[in-house]
Amino acid sequence: MKGPVFKIAPDLWEKVRALGEAAQTEAVSAKSRGDPLPFRCWIYPAKAGSRPVPLFKSLLSNVCSNTCLYCACRWGRDTRRFRLSPEEMARAFWELYRRGLVKGIFLSSSIDGSAARVSEQLIATAEILRYRYGFQGYIHLKVMPGADEATMRMAVQLADRVSVNLEAPSERRLKAICPEKDFQGILSQIRALKAILQEGTGRAKDQTTQFVVGAAGETDKEILDLVSALYRDYGLKRCYFEAFSPVWATPLEDLPPESPLRQKRLYEASFLLRDYGFATEELPFDTKGNLPLDYDPKMAWALRHPEFFPVELNRAEPEQLLRVPGLGPRSVSKILALRARGPLKWEDLKGLRIPLKRAAPFMTVDGKPLRRA
Repeated sequence: MKGPVFKIAPDLWEKVRALGEAAQTEAVSAKSRGDPLPFRCWIYPAKAGSRPVPLFKSLLSNVCSNTCLYCACRWGRDTRRFRLSPEEMARAFWELYRRGLVKGIFLSSSIDGSAARVSEQLIATAEILRYRYGFQGYIHLKVMPGADEATMRMAVQLADRVSVNLEAPSERRLKAICPEKDFQGILSQIRALKAILQEGTGRAKDQTTQFVVGAAGETDKEILDLVSALYRDYGLKRCYFEAFSPVWATPLEDLPPESPLRQKRLYEASFLLRDYGFATEELPFDTKGNLPLDYDPKMAWALRHPEFFPVELNRAEPEQLLRVPGLGPRSVSKILALRARGPLKWEDLKGLRIPLKRAAPFMTVDGKPLRRA
């Protein structure tokens, strides 16, 4: 592997550990996975298809000018503060990459001073990795709220994916938890990033965003109405959801934590909007605008629409097949490929890894239900 070999000082790993802890809640420690290095480094198990891909995820700084009510890094909170220079961040990542512990990097930071200053340092880190070390692997670069167009263009040139976080589904909800952030301004950035990405001249091909769930009193419908627009009108690749968890010594420390099951249901519903042809008005919201927790939203929709079923596998359109619980885009494509060779039989589905216990009650083959042995 090309690139320099470093001897990293222990105090740098202490900063990496602390800033990695600030960057994420779903990280795993390299040391806890059996790594012999005498430090803790935070590694995020991102998904690439069905396989986890270890990403280095550590903030450049947890010094923040903002007063987001839920955040451990908020201004005025009594906590230890650390900064990494672009050179330190690049060196720490490269050491882990050289040892085979990570495959890519997620570059982000608190707003340490100004969006322009932080953006400059994030860009500088990516430039060191690309041009000095020759790293050609995955970089996800977080665009700071308020960053200008030139910065966004540099981010698209250097990174494989870019993102700017909305945090909440409306101006009112965002101001309730992040007083300094400008909802319409962030939407404008997302729109500008879409235009830059569509030019096709940079390395990055898509963008994402993230919502904090449960901190601002928002409903699932509020979130998913915006998610639908982000997929349809802004071309986002994916929306992420982080269930609120109270942090000591913040204004929301007494607010109950949000259920991880609600987070899961939001992901499932967002995939229905993105990949399955559902509209938000079709989703099974309750009278308060929230999704049921006892069933996933696709199953809940199916149970509410018995008139739609059963779906006949030998004649149904792809859009109809995608409404069957247990059938996803890949399995529907496989069914259509098999169907092109001749009429399907129930036994033909056994090799497709379809959860028949879930799907069979909503399907027929030549008008016949699945016969249980």
